Amino acid sequence: MSSPSILLAVFSFVLGTLLALLTIPVLVWLERRVASLVQDRLGPNRTNILGFRLGGVIQSFADVVKLLLKEEYYPSHIKMGRWLFMFAPVITFAAALLAFMAIPFADTLYINGEALRVQALPIDFSVFWYLAISALGVMGIIFGGWLSHNKYALLGASRAGSMVISYELPLGLSILAFILTYNTIDFNAMVQWQSGTLFGFLPAWGIFVQPLAAIILIVSLFAETNRNPFTVAEGESEIVAGYMTEHTAMKFAMYFMGEYVAMNTASAVIITVIFGGYQLPWVNTEMMLENFSTFGISMMVVLPLFIAVFIRWMRKNNTVRPTVSTDSGRNFETKVLTLVLIGMTLLIETILLYLVFFAQNDTANTVTVMLFQIVVFVFKLMIFNLFFILIRWTVPRFRYDQVQYLGWYYLLPLSLLNLFLTALVIVGVQS
Repeated sequence: MSSPSILLAVFSFVLGTLLALLTIPVLVWLERRVASLVQDRLGPNRTNILGFRLGGVIQSFADVVKLLLKEEYYPSHIKMGRWLFMFAPVITFAAALLAFMAIPFADTLYINGEALRVQALPIDFSVFWYLAISALGVMGIIFGGWLSHNKYALLGASRAGSMVISYELPLGLSILAFILTYNTIDFNAMVQWQSGTLFGFLPAWGIFVQPLAAIILIVSLFAETNRNPFTVAEGESEIVAGYMTEHTAMKFAMYFMGEYVAMNTASAVIITVIFGGYQLPWVNTEMMLENFSTFGISMMVVLPLFIAVFIRWMRKNNTVRPTVSTDSGRNFETKVLTLVLIGMTLLIETILLYLVFFAQNDTANTVTVMLFQIVVFVFKLMIFNLFFILIRWTVPRFRYDQVQYLGWYYLLPLSLLNLFLTALVIVGVQS
């Protein structure tokens, strides 16, 4: 392997790990703040480290410390299989994490004639990898509920297993429709296919090419990740906490974090398959490389405007009520963060200025476009994570029978019908 391929492989693996793990506290914070917004309250905004609250994100790190220091409880009635009872949350967490590693974060780089993938796991069968690994996550739920020897945990595990069977079929059939449409089992090739246009003006995204399959995919992924309105496996109002009733401290934390990693992975699959992945609409990688000067100048104009709006929003919201005598260091935090953001903006502007007007380096331009596509990917990722969160706090939980009815009586027949129509269209076009 060449030096660039080794460096990019390490970079992609570290990036995938960070995107999967460091987004957990951010998503927990986002969930709490969105919930407080929906319920007309403030949410976490007090916990700080040396006066830095970061809008409440520090609260999530405090929760991690709390879970690490909490007492581990092992039910005395569990005599056999205790090691598997403790290992079950790791299975769920690891499955969600490994499934995320097959997602492409940017287009393939070509350096010195060598094709380099920006994927933590640079494989050509990434769609099959995702389907196989993500399906293993339910094994951790089943083992955890079954080995708890608790009727509520066993009910939650049974519900989770049956729900996976119910929604794995329409999920696989909807992805199969996209495989037939894109003619590939590689996530990166799917994104490249979507870089074109339909009818000369519409982005060739999966949501427009396969609208029915896209809806089935989104609904199935909600069910696969046990997110509302499909949280029947851990329905607090029905079965206490379901499969995790007997799990405490870090065992509970692994289930808790696994849910957010699974949600993050589901969001990544959605944007990769049906919303163009790391690509902007009407702008593909070749276009940005061929018109790098225009691209660089546009970034030099847009970035300061975005940072200025963000700083203004931060100064407006990082305040306390007039009746409070002290701001607990919020003015200091705002000043420091403002200086950091301005410094980062000046650094990026200087680099772009050098690349656009002084450097004539194709490798540097390629790396710059790659970094921009990673930013686009992360932005889309957070948008769809926000969509998952909004659904949780606006749509009530379905009953268990309603969940099964939706999967077997609606989604499965529709996915079969859509697959049949897709095959007819493809055969008709090819003939």
